[in-house]
Amino acid sequence: MRYRSLTVEQLELPLVEPFETSFGVELRRQFLLVSLRSSDGLVGWGECVATREPLYSEESTGGAWAFIHENVVPRWRQRPPTALKGVRDLMRPFRGNRMAKSAIEQAALDLEARAKRRALSSWFGGRRRRIEVGVSVGIQSTPAALARRVGAYLEQGYRRIKIKVMPGWDVLPLAALRRAYPSIELWVDANQGYPASRVDTVRSWAERYEIRQVEQPFPDRALSAHAALARNAPFRVCLDESVVDADSLEEALRLGAVQSLNVKAGRVGGPVAGIALARRATRAGAVAWVGGMLESGIGRAHSVALASHPVFTLPGDISASDRYYREEILERPFVLNADGTLDVPSGVGIGVELDPRAHRRALRRRKTYTLGR
Repeated sequence: MRYRSLTVEQLELPLVEPFETSFGVELRRQFLLVSLRSSDGLVGWGECVATREPLYSEESTGGAWAFIHENVVPRWRQRPPTALKGVRDLMRPFRGNRMAKSAIEQAALDLEARAKRRALSSWFGGRRRRIEVGVSVGIQSTPAALARRVGAYLEQGYRRIKIKVMPGWDVLPLAALRRAYPSIELWVDANQGYPASRVDTVRSWAERYEIRQVEQPFPDRALSAHAALARNAPFRVCLDESVVDADSLEEALRLGAVQSLNVKAGRVGGPVAGIALARRATRAGAVAWVGGMLESGIGRAHSVALASHPVFTLPGDISASDRYYREEILERPFVLNADGTLDVPSGVGIGVELDPRAHRRALRRRKTYTLGR
């Protein structure tokens, strides 16, 4: 493989509705697309899921762009890789910057799969033609509004509901949902919103309202609190922000702090690392599934391909394109099937193509770096 150029683009898409978590409220999603062009004209795409501000993690779109510009491109020009492994080896010495690294790895994966005329899902070892998905619902204005929103998603076909919670927004919304929909599979995600001292509080409402999974209630380094919550609990404790690499997963497993692993390629440095972490978690008796970061269609296509791998056994936070965006940047957006699934694209690479007009409307800036002839 001869890589001719790398392009970084900053795009912005308005959300269908505000998405509120314990980190804050998003009205518009700013993100980066990374594309790699080969000497024979093929292009592979990846998405950097860092946000405008470093709230979910220490990364931001501006920081990711700077990392690619100041570190990745100069080293690439000095030591041009000729395959996916070389791309990953080139980035390995740099600490952190996992979301930027993941976007580049995704682009290289897409390009390699296209060059070999294979679907990326097949390259991963994926066996599913459809993947089961759930929906993640942000904090709403009132519990009644939340119940109405969840009802609409259930009518659309989503079979698993996850809601965002935080101190002051937990008991009342959960009570409202259980009154309205007593039998749904209900997960919650706190995005580290509770102090580590609130184990008994979280356990109390999780048991009372028959929550099936509690995701990242405490700060990322509070593994002992997560382990205490998991002990003899009738629900799964899921880790997201706490697990960023193999070492953090091993520590969580040793303490008994993780029974379910949310795998986001961006958070762990790429899809290859994501599959390895999922395999390690399942060998230890946990389950794994693919999380979401409000991706555009490019990131969504990568997540769908990843979720087709058999190591992921729970419905992912991937959802249809219209869950988040009125206008997608793909020619064919992802559509929810009646059985609560998304189709896994069967075309080469990630199996989707950009809509040129929608792409142009969302584009804010672009820079292309020549890598070689």
